[in-house]
Amino acid sequence: MAKLRREPNQTFADDRSLRLRAAWLYHAHGLTQNEVAGQLGIGRSTVIRLLDEAKSRGEVRVWIDEGAPELIELGLAVQRTFGLDEVIVVPAAEGVEETAKAVGLALGKFLSETIMDGMSVGVGWGRTLTASLASFRPPKRQGVKVMSLLGGAVEALPVNPVEFSWRLASALCAECYLFPAPLVVDSAETKRRLMEDCGLGRLIKLAATLDLAVVSAGDIGSAATSLARQMVSGPEHRELVGRGCVGDVMCNFLDAGGELINHPVNTRVMSVGLEALRKARHVVLASGGAARARSIAAALKATGCRTLVTDEAAAQALMALR
Repeated sequence: MAKLRREPNQTFADDRSLRLRAAWLYHAHGLTQNEVAGQLGIGRSTVIRLLDEAKSRGEVRVWIDEGAPELIELGLAVQRTFGLDEVIVVPAAEGVEETAKAVGLALGKFLSETIMDGMSVGVGWGRTLTASLASFRPPKRQGVKVMSLLGGAVEALPVNPVEFSWRLASALCAECYLFPAPLVVDSAETKRRLMEDCGLGRLIKLAATLDLAVVSAGDIGSAATSLARQMVSGPEHRELVGRGCVGDVMCNFLDAGGELINHPVNTRVMSVGLEALRKARHVVLASGGAARARSIAAALKATGCRTLVTDEAAAQALMALR
């Protein structure tokens, strides 16, 4: 998979998180300006501007401002441990909604910098991805395509894959490709017919050529807060957990090794599937909360993720798994 390049405009070049990561890599880890540029996916001239700005703001003296270094160091540790290109860690928040908002804000800033002209972008669903819209302020882009990677929820849920896709596309003035099907259907045969007879197969082909895929990971335990948990019945949930399920990506339920659970529900999910997702040039996973650490770890394996956006609690829990 290709490592993403960034193109910060003036607003995002002055972003504190990116500025302090550049300063930490340069001053604390001894990386050259070129190495910092490669690590963060930005140009060397941007690195120079970020480092100068950090000095002028008094953020770099003998040390880097308290509060940021430990998060940057934690992100680098997760990055090394799981072999990722980049890990962005935000402070832990209280509660599911607050965690989703915090991680989502970081994701929105990241996507604002990384979506370029002519890109094809596939998106999943979840609270975190929806929360990213609050900070998604991309420069004017041309020739961008956005597609939903899964069907829509029939229920009137506050978060819906269809809504997120078109809102993201609208912010980019991009073409939008929706997945016109329920998120979960009644049988594998119904899924087959919809895929073969209703033209959905072309979405699978488009998904295999994505420049960027953005997804989240949900938990599945007894206290699960994942939206995917609402898509399965009580007996199905118990069966999934009994077979070793730790979470899901786009309602594809996974075991700890990142493999699909052998259960009928996985044959009824209307999504492009994990095999197509892994063909994207770059996969971004955004999810937080310590309770989702096992699910996040499984999702990293299942998706071929290269960039993780998470929170401090999840990052610490991920490190504890190793």
